[in-house]
Amino acid sequence: MPRVIFLNRFFYPDHSATSRMVSDLAFELASSGKEVHVITSRQLYDKPGANLPAYEIVHGVHIHRVGTTSFGRSRLLGRAMDYLSFYFTSWRCALSIARPGDILVAKTDPPMISLIGMAAAKQRGAKLVNWVQDVYPEIAIEFGVPFLIAPVRRLLFWLRDISLKAATANVVLGQLPAKLVLSRGVPSDGVTIIHNWSDEDEIVPIAHADNTLRQAWRLSDKFVVGYSGNLGRTHEFLTMLSVSERFRNDDRIVFLVIGGGHQNDGLVHEVKSRGLERSYLFVPYQDASALKYSLGVSDVHWISLRPRFEGLIVPSKFYGIAAAGRPMISIGSKQGELGSLVEKHQCGFAIEEGDVDSLESAITLLSRDHDLCAKMGHRARNMLDHHFTRRQAFDYWQTLISKVELGQPL
Repeated sequence: MPRVIFLNRFFYPDHSATSRMVSDLAFELASSGKEVHVITSRQLYDKPGANLPAYEIVHGVHIHRVGTTSFGRSRLLGRAMDYLSFYFTSWRCALSIARPGDILVAKTDPPMISLIGMAAAKQRGAKLVNWVQDVYPEIAIEFGVPFLIAPVRRLLFWLRDISLKAATANVVLGQLPAKLVLSRGVPSDGVTIIHNWSDEDEIVPIAHADNTLRQAWRLSDKFVVGYSGNLGRTHEFLTMLSVSERFRNDDRIVFLVIGGGHQNDGLVHEVKSRGLERSYLFVPYQDASALKYSLGVSDVHWISLRPRFEGLIVPSKFYGIAAAGRPMISIGSKQGELGSLVEKHQCGFAIEEGDVDSLESAITLLSRDHDLCAKMGHRARNMLDHHFTRRQAFDYWQTLISKVELGQPL
């Protein structure tokens, strides 16, 4: 029987977004009788110096952890060295594991790992599936990575496109990423949309009165506008920061930020420099076991994605917020992936980046109309139950894997 081999730089027990997705799916496939292997690093996302075991079996999944440099994410050169070392050691590991007929699933951490997956699959007669979480090199270009001069860009696009066309299937997260991949010349029968998910049984709506975190953080009598997770380079906080200045004298409204990320310190600095400390509460990442409580603390969540990254990234926090039954405010492009979903399912508001007036109106309305806030939260959970549960995503993946095994059309 063909085996499934995942290729991603982070895996369980790491709790970063891409790691959680691949870990969930790998464990599910193993529980259904598949032989599953994972090629990953010995690092944790927030602890590059971690030295996890080189090999172990967890929940039936064979985990092969290869050695890499461990400079971490703080400096571009160090991150590049970590990437390069993982390319080399993961390729060697894939060659030692893969055999004809196996299915090699390459995610997008590190960027361009599909090239390694393509090379190993070709050398061992395996089938390649690209799981396109983030679209590179477009993201790196938008970040302004310095060495991506025109000739280098053309080379990277050419190599990446070859790896997409060489795959039996390319799994993308939504309509906009699918449109982008198709525009690169990948045939339509080689592109499949499978959304990310949230665990509909683990994260459930919790009444404020039953939420111990809301009480512990002294938010019982507040209207909480929350942000949860990584506040990274692709996100924008100035629109929310500007609107919070308009509520500085409203003691009922608190802006809660749970997590960290590249821009978190910048937001903390701006809050202090503008004298908004009374309006904000910053808390660190919470344990995964407390996620349903931490997501349930807020009355409304905001999600941000800079418009130029639309089609390249789909923030996974969207699914957890929906599972928690909370309305959401999408700040970015109203025509973007998340903005369109929010408006389609009427579970919040889609606000253009920089539109402070509309954002103020949305927060004011929700803070005053508790029935509307509850209805939008209910619609968010209903949207998840009908479209984005873990069970649905697993069924889609099981079907895809079976078709790839049998050589059937996707």
